[in-house]
Amino acid sequence: MIVGTYVRHFEKVSSTNTVAAAMLNEQAPAEGTVITASYQESGKGQPGNSWESEPGKNLIMSVILYPVMVRPADQFIISRMVSLAVYDLVSRHTRNASIKWPNDIYVGNDKIAGILIENSIIGETLGSSISGIGLNVNQVVFRSGAPNPVSLKQVTGTTHYLKAVKEELIAALDRRYAMVINGETAALESEYHQVLYRAGKWHRYSDDSGEFEGMIGGVMSDGMLSVRRRDGTSRLYAFREIDYIL
Repeated sequence: MIVGTYVRHFEKVSSTNTVAAAMLNEQAPAEGTVITASYQESGKGQPGNSWESEPGKNLIMSVILYPVMVRPADQFIISRMVSLAVYDLVSRHTRNASIKWPNDIYVGNDKIAGILIENSIIGETLGSSISGIGLNVNQVVFRSGAPNPVSLKQVTGTTHYLKAVKEELIAALDRRYAMVINGETAALESEYHQVLYRAGKWHRYSDDSGEFEGMIGGVMSDGMLSVRRRDGTSRLYAFREIDYIL
């Protein structure tokens, strides 16, 4: 076991990713170190976004890894790995879970978890990786104005024991990270595409040219999203270059 060999819990932090980054700057924490918190004052989402979490209701976690076997050009492997681990947990509790590119976890058309990956590069490898995960577990009222949040309690009708959910996610992360270590990147890519939100179906999107109908074809090794239009043309998108119309 690598993930979860050392777990440190805080009642309140600015964000667990910030704590993880500070630990990396001060020392070399054991690989697989997990930081959790009951509440974070400045929850970090993707750049420009925040993560709302009612104190003591949800799982807020960051994991420190040293994936030196991964080249910088292939660092989206880490995003696939973490996304699949969170998907594994959610899909065991509810149907209709999927991964919305690049690494949000959805149930139906609602967002149940968000992930923020922060990698550091040393030469030709990844020196360290911080994976921040926010999973809505028992929160039922969301006030931030986010368009489509949902929690495990809302979709299952059951209050979940946070310690058990944490242990389940740590185990899933450890299994998925073992796949990275063992070079099972093709399997990670295949499984990621199998559960990719909206893949292979026509839906509405918008980009710098306006609204259009498109079909997600897949995600490239560098994390770019491939979308085909009705006229047969395809385009690759980086994060924030395309919007899903829900």
